[in-house]
Formats: sequence, structure tokens, C-alpha cells
Amino acid sequence: MGFLDGLMGNVSEVDIGSVEKELGVIITEDERVEKAYKLIRDLIIFTNTRLILIDKQGVTGKKVEYHSIPYKSITHFSVETAGTFDMDAELKIWISGTGTPVSKQFKKDKSIYDVQKSLASYVAK
Repeated sequence: MGFLDGLMGNVSEVDIGSVEKELGVIITEDERVEKAYKLIRDLIIFTNTRLILIDKQGVTGKKVEYHSIPYKSITHFSVETAGTFDMDAELKIWISGTGTPVSKQFKKDKSIYDVQKSLASYVAK
């Protein structure tokens, strides 16, 4: 997957080195990025200790929200696939202590399964 997939709302795997440079200000010394996915401008990052969701906001994307979720805080997650008339798939992640899940929208393709597999492997650790 490449640039056009990102524009279309599909997830594409991102080079870990470039993500580590971007996260230099928030990542700890003993933390390392193991997987990263780009969804339009947003990022879904799996480190050895936590899940980081990066939401780039505004026209320029200079305003950034970093959502840090320790794997042990994830109580469960779900994938809702796109249907015949529904063009979007959705990943929902429930965090202990909150009633409303964190939600990410995906376009109708198989990329949501790659992110779900990564999430399943990290939460199971």
C-alpha cells in the first residue's frame, strides 16, 4: 500500500525509523516502535509497552493529539466490517475505566485486519 491508499482512507504500514524520529519527544528511552500504520494523516503505533494513536488536526496538521494506551488497560476490542451498502469498517478499543470506546474508521478493504492482528498480538502479551 502506498500514498494513494492513505488518501483513500486505507491503512498502510509505515517505516518504523521515520516514526521513531517523529515520536522522539514522547517516547521513553527504553521504548521502541515495533509496528506503525498510517490512516490518512493519523497514525496507529504499536511500541513494546503501549499503543499510541496520533490524531493530526486542522488544515496543516500541526496540531497533534497523542493518545497513549498501555496494553494492560485494553479490556477488549472489536472490528465491524463494511457491508454491501456501508463503505466503512470500524475498529473499537475499550479502555478500563471508560464506557465509550476509542474508534477508528477504515475504508472497505482488508487493511483493518492487519491492524486487528497486531492489536491482538500485543494485548495477549
